[in-house]
Formats: sequence, C-alpha cells, structure tokens
Amino acid sequence: MTEHVLIEKAGGVLTLTLNRPEKKNAITAPMYRAIGEAIDRAANDPQVRCVLLLGAGDIFCAGNDLGDFAKVNAGEGEAAARADENPMLGALSRARIPLVAAVQGRAVGVGVTMLLHCDLVFIAEDALLTTPFVNLALVPEAASSMLLPQRIGHVRAFSMLVLGEPVDGRTAAAWGLANAAVPVKDLLARATAAAEQIAQRPRAAVGATKALMIDQAAIAAQMNEEAVYFAQQLASAEAKEAFAAFAERRAPDFSRVA
Repeated sequence: MTEHVLIEKAGGVLTLTLNRPEKKNAITAPMYRAIGEAIDRAANDPQVRCVLLLGAGDIFCAGNDLGDFAKVNAGEGEAAARADENPMLGALSRARIPLVAAVQGRAVGVGVTMLLHCDLVFIAEDALLTTPFVNLALVPEAASSMLLPQRIGHVRAFSMLVLGEPVDGRTAAAWGLANAAVPVKDLLARATAAAEQIAQRPRAAVGATKALMIDQAAIAAQMNEEAVYFAQQLASAEAKEAFAAFAERRAPDFSRVA
C-alpha cells in the first residue's frame, strides 16, 4: 500500500482518495497498485456497495507521473507504468461495483480516461479535462480510444486525444462526460450523496445492471490493442524528446526525430 492513496470505508461506500497534492495527484506505480487492489477487494466485500474516487487538494489528478514514464523510456523503472500492466486500469474495467467520481481543478490523461469507467461523474464547473497523449508522443489508454468517441463522437474525441484541447466542466456535462457540473463548494457533497444513494440499493441487482450495460470483452480487447501501441511509443525516440522537453520546460520539437 502507499500513503498516497487514502482508503476509508463507511456506510457501504469505499472512498479512495489520491493523496499526493504536492505533485498534483500524479499517479505512480505504487498508487496504481493500491487503487487496483482496493477496487478488486471491494468486489468481494459485502460491506462495500459503491466506490467513491476523489483527489486531495485543488486538483483531481495530473495523470501519470511523467518521471515514471521517462524512466521506462530510458529502460529503467517499474514496468507497471506501462498501460498493459496497469493494475488500476484493469480493476476499473472489470469492476462490477458502481464507481462514482468527483473532479475538481484539473484532470489530465489517465485522470480523464479513468472517468470513462465510472458510473456517475460529478465535476466542478471550472474544472478542466485534458488528454495530451499525442503531445507526449503516446497513445490513449484505458480503452479511451473506443469509449471516448462512443461517448462524445469522433470529432470531439479527436480534438481531445490528438490536439489535447481542454474541456471545461460545463462542457463535459453537456457532452455526457459527467452527470452534472456544480460549483466546486458543492462537489464533494453532491458526489457523496450519490454514492450513499447507490449504497442503499440492493447490491446484487445494482451489480447485475451494471454488468448488463458494459461490454467487458470489447473493452478488454481495446485495452490490449492500445497497450501494444502504448508500449511501442513509450520506448520511442518521439517519447524521449517529449519527456526531455517537459523536463526542460520547452516545447517538444518532433522534427528532430527521424
């Protein structure tokens, strides 16, 4: 486990809080494991009827820790940083327990794609969602290359995934990426109330309903295909230039890459 993921169980709701605010809740390999294991355990815990996902501080999640990605690109670090071995994404995709998220500030990369596996999403009106995978010479993960176009249409998804264009909270709700956009002061209460309402429903019926609504085989297949490209790109010269540019606080110059 890790101190960067807070785990609390009360009233049928398992609350998982990304607790690395000094790094904008960027997710590390140990955090992926902690979240994935907690979600998997919740499936077999009759006292848990809903999982609530939160981010500590002013930002929900800045995405994957780019330092981890850079290490993998250099042949170092934990392979769990790769999408094909990511325990959190696997747990989210196969979860049969309802998932609720509250999003404030910024959500970047996997901080956005994880929301596509949530059943209810509440977002602050002034929040911003960005998926800058291509800007980092990477490709989408978490089956987002399939789920995002299904949710909002190809052209909108392309602008997010390839151009990295941000989407604010109100737009996210209008597009169907969130149930509602609310003032940030009301966000936690709104999401918590929704999770508590789910926890009052019959657990087996809720789980079966969710299972009927999700094509798990298609999601798993898409994640596996994405993982092949992701691993290739993560080890690429393009990614090396992207990570170097990020560390040097400059724009990447992909014309340098043959």
